[in-house]
Amino acid sequence: MTEPVRLDGKNADAKQRAKEGGAGETLKVIVQALLIALVVRTFLFQPFNIPSGSMIPTLLIGDYLFVSKYAYGYSRHSLPCIPNPFDSPNAICLPPVFSGRFLGSPPKRGDVAVFKLPRDGQTDYIKRVIGLPGDKVQMKEGRLYINGQIVPREPIAKAHTEDFYGRMTDVPTYEETLPGGVKHTIIEIQGDTGFNDNTPAFEVPEGHYFMMGDNRDNSTDSRVPPDQGGVGFVPLDNLVGRAEVIFFSVGKGEPAWAFWEWPWTARWDRMLKPVK
Repeated sequence: MTEPVRLDGKNADAKQRAKEGGAGETLKVIVQALLIALVVRTFLFQPFNIPSGSMIPTLLIGDYLFVSKYAYGYSRHSLPCIPNPFDSPNAICLPPVFSGRFLGSPPKRGDVAVFKLPRDGQTDYIKRVIGLPGDKVQMKEGRLYINGQIVPREPIAKAHTEDFYGRMTDVPTYEETLPGGVKHTIIEIQGDTGFNDNTPAFEVPEGHYFMMGDNRDNSTDSRVPPDQGGVGFVPLDNLVGRAEVIFFSVGKGEPAWAFWEWPWTARWDRMLKPVK
């Protein structure tokens, strides 16, 4: 009868070392993948999702988009933050390792930009760049004025969206043409009589920008001062990046991770749509 082969001490040690070596290689691959992801997220592209309707119809609740981090250069706000499970929705951000901005390029009027809320330096906001340093920006009876000149707009087909009571309805919609030629779509849920449709003239300080949402009557933006819960002027250093493309989108309130529901919940027509 053939005796079973028994491993001696040397063979057992070799087998154990092989197992440990395999585990070490796996750990090395995971660490390398995490470092690559961190570099891409910090210096190239960062994903964001849209939780509010302030940029309707350009961006919808449930859109997921890529933001180019290199578009405006890098500041301390370029470093990644992680969700804070103990103080949601605030995030835990890495401490600043430098001040100012390097490899910087100023945003253009009409860009859709992500920035850190100036009053806390942590909360991510996304709005459209309306006013550049030195500009005077004002709303009069629902119309946008930049440096004393009314910004032209043309009525287009009404958008079907929620009003302030959560009811779906058709709302006034316009194509607005900013100085410089950028055309974009805005909606006016309350027509030209909304809460922020008449404002004082804001003079944008040097090194700052004036931001507004495309959903003009449902956007807390630079028209609202920080001491009233608004945004105020946004410093260049607070810019995180420029919105580039929608890479995924699901209906409002639908979980993006529920892949088995995507045939019904995903907005396939918004996939890979450039943000303009």
